[in-house]
Amino acid sequence: MRSFASDNNSGVHPLVMDAIIKANDNHAVGYGDDPWTAAATAKIKEVFGEAASPFFVFNGTGANSVALQAVTRPFNSILCAETAHINVDECGAPARMTGCAVVTIPTPDGKLTPELIKPRLHNFGVCHHSQPKAVYISQVSELGTIYTVEEVKAIADLLHSYNMYLHMDGARLANACAYLNCSMKEVTVDAGVDILSFGGTKNGMMMGEAVVSFRPEITENLQYFRKQSAQLASKLRYLSCQFIPYLENNLWLENARKANNSAYRLAEALKKYPQIRFTQKIESNQLFFTIPAEPLKKLQEKYFFYMWNEETNEARLVTSWDTTEADIDDIIQTLDIVFA
Repeated sequence: MRSFASDNNSGVHPLVMDAIIKANDNHAVGYGDDPWTAAATAKIKEVFGEAASPFFVFNGTGANSVALQAVTRPFNSILCAETAHINVDECGAPARMTGCAVVTIPTPDGKLTPELIKPRLHNFGVCHHSQPKAVYISQVSELGTIYTVEEVKAIADLLHSYNMYLHMDGARLANACAYLNCSMKEVTVDAGVDILSFGGTKNGMMMGEAVVSFRPEITENLQYFRKQSAQLASKLRYLSCQFIPYLENNLWLENARKANNSAYRLAEALKKYPQIRFTQKIESNQLFFTIPAEPLKKLQEKYFFYMWNEETNEARLVTSWDTTEADIDDIIQTLDIVFA
């Protein structure tokens, strides 16, 4: 089955699979006291700088929940876009595990700005109100749009002036860097991000993410939040070892470029049909567009993908690191048939 539903449906890169097999060698001390976790930690520091302190976890929801616990207390509030993953797609896990109020902000493109955030920064010191403490942004956003380095820095500067923290969900960070032509460090720690959820599950890894702290006061208690959140793997080497090939020789960037370029080629094909209207900028490996009901039905007969808004026939197609030229050729041919 070939799918345009999600990059979560893609396979594991051979180099990553090989790393897992090699880690399955003899015995190793559990809970991260092993050479693979040490090597992965060194790689992450190499990419993000010595200030980076990674804590490996099972999955993205766990990473977001652990990261947000580390920068808040239950009387705080977390601000995010209305479409944010922590608001829509994580079954309330971050809210439950932090105890915080999640304050959502409507956005036209899935991205927050200082102008959208600032009106929510009030009632500091008033015990009747949750105290704003963190802002969550995802890079890439849930609508496929990308924050520039300058946009991230503007948000971080605002928050830091209020003694608040910026948490970035970097589930598709590689795709953003491929589009921006920048390093991961430039758009995270250098731009003022305080804590990062980072991984490559959508970009060639099997599973596993890392919560990466860039500030000592956040790092101090992260190991305890990870353990209490049931996110500390006993055989941690099988999670951490994947980051070694992923971060070596820019495999992360190569994979992301493949996914983005596949999306760009598919977008050019979709633009040929006047019945199709894109609803968001084409920046990453996600395409959002409206399509008439009859062609949509025919397309769904052959391909599995998600509807973003069924009322308006808005669909989402997602390409992956392992999307092939043949995959794109095939869906283009299908489009020609359904619109004939």
